[in-house]
Amino acid sequence: MLDLVIKGAQIADGTGACAYSADVGIQDGLITQIGQLSEQAKRIINADGALLTPGFIDIHTHYDGQATWDDVLRPSIDHGVSSVVLGNCGVGFAPVAAGGQERLLQLMEGVEEIPGAALTEGIRWGWHSFAEYMQKLQSTPRSLNVMNLVPHDCVRLAVMGERAAHGEQATSEDIQAMKLVLREALLAGAVGFSTGRTANHRTTLGEPTPAANAGSGELLELASIFKHLPYRVIHAVSDFQCTDGQPNDQRARFDKEFQLLEAIANTSGRPLALTWLERINAPQQAAWLGEAATQALQRGAQIRLQTSCRPIGVLNGLGSTFHPLMAFPSYQAIAHLPLAERALAMRQPGCKETMLSEARLKLAHDGSAVPPIVDQLMADFDQTAKLMFALADHQEPPAPNYLPDPMTSFGVQAIQAGVSAISVVYDYLASGQGERLIYFPIFNYLTGSKKSLQSMLAHPQALLSLSDAGAHVGSICDASLPTTLLTQWVDQSMSIERAVHLLSLRNAQHIGLANRGAIAVGMVADMNLIDLAQLRNEMPTLVNDLPAGGKRFVQGAKGYIANFVAGQAVIEQGQITTARPGRWLAASR
Repeated sequence: MLDLVIKGAQIADGTGACAYSADVGIQDGLITQIGQLSEQAKRIINADGALLTPGFIDIHTHYDGQATWDDVLRPSIDHGVSSVVLGNCGVGFAPVAAGGQERLLQLMEGVEEIPGAALTEGIRWGWHSFAEYMQKLQSTPRSLNVMNLVPHDCVRLAVMGERAAHGEQATSEDIQAMKLVLREALLAGAVGFSTGRTANHRTTLGEPTPAANAGSGELLELASIFKHLPYRVIHAVSDFQCTDGQPNDQRARFDKEFQLLEAIANTSGRPLALTWLERINAPQQAAWLGEAATQALQRGAQIRLQTSCRPIGVLNGLGSTFHPLMAFPSYQAIAHLPLAERALAMRQPGCKETMLSEARLKLAHDGSAVPPIVDQLMADFDQTAKLMFALADHQEPPAPNYLPDPMTSFGVQAIQAGVSAISVVYDYLASGQGERLIYFPIFNYLTGSKKSLQSMLAHPQALLSLSDAGAHVGSICDASLPTTLLTQWVDQSMSIERAVHLLSLRNAQHIGLANRGAIAVGMVADMNLIDLAQLRNEMPTLVNDLPAGGKRFVQGAKGYIANFVAGQAVIEQGQITTARPGRWLAASR
């Protein structure tokens, strides 16, 4: 007798092949039969033509701390994700030297905007080596599967201590020690290594991340150990500014940095997956990177490009981490009030005039984790507001609109009304109970259309990624990317088969998962049963459910009938079940 049979599903199997109708039988967590099944089962689900897909695999998350206390990993579980990869951007919580925990907390809070109090209260330290951290994750029953990259910043701090925190270059002895630490972690089951090379990442002390300016010799030496190990990958984020070059020559900086990244891929003999964004302060980099990756492939280097299916948008609101009024002294004087009282205070006579007459305070400075780009954007707010929109559409119930009409921006509204953009934004945020959200697509929407995203997703080296799930919890909620892809792209710009392939098997093959990512006999039964006609994202909401009462955005979805991990339903009709079949997944040894 089978454990489960799903009858009459329309199967998009993850390979990109045409969808077909069949029954699927599951036994002991594996897919054992596909076809017209008559065998008895402990449970039978009549799918009635609903879409059956493999579980989605998110290769770019930051649940490194959350995974030690949270066994369900919301909001990823709400959007069909069955497996997540931790340790991106060079940051994480292992390895850690004795007494080095505080440095890692400062790093994660500053870089990934996760409340330090939540991390301090939530994480129960009990490891130093990466293998010990992975044992901790392995010992916790959970809904979803987790995998780990080895973060460069952690390796550097574990070996170099305060010298790494202060940006010193590694000695030859340091590099040899780092190679040993990295090799041990990879052999213990980590799926790869990550590094961050961006000036926008800062610790809570306002310091650059320990590996941001690591020398090429260090990076190439670390990459060299991959050739002698089973399949592993390298993930990197770079803004192409952490390298010497002419101060105003962005192309020279780009070319020099890309040469280093290509050398890392060549030295390792493994794929290097690089964050790919159309940046508001360097829009031309997106085209350069697409071309450079193609040329590198022709030379034999695998440079894969992690990209999104929607603009990377910051959520601005009175309750979120960032919003356009936060630099005004009069706002800071009422910022401690509860949300509704704050909005009420802003509607009092004279408050608006007083606040908007003030000079803004500088938010990015020594000792602040706020990146300089925040002040730069606020300095020319009438222009910036042309990329700011009301998040909610006009449906009932409202749904988030991630591809808004450029003519509806606050900047355009201000021009039409003959007032300043900050005045329009003030009125919007002060209305109601102060719960309104502004969508600011800072990356990938500079032309006001999805043409750039279409081009990026069509690139042969593209990987659907960049949810940043678990990070930037007070300003971003992009764990819902799978639902966006299936609702805003399918039938308009992409077939359902290709969309499912990008969400499942393509990422599984990249990260080295041989038994997940497809619906086929012998594969692990990580699957989603979806009512595609009813599928939609719900509005993000702020909740205070992190340890120490920390706040974060969460976002649900409608239309997922059931999500299975190893054949067990972890969520049904929007409700998380008591099943905890998820595992820590080790890379091949």
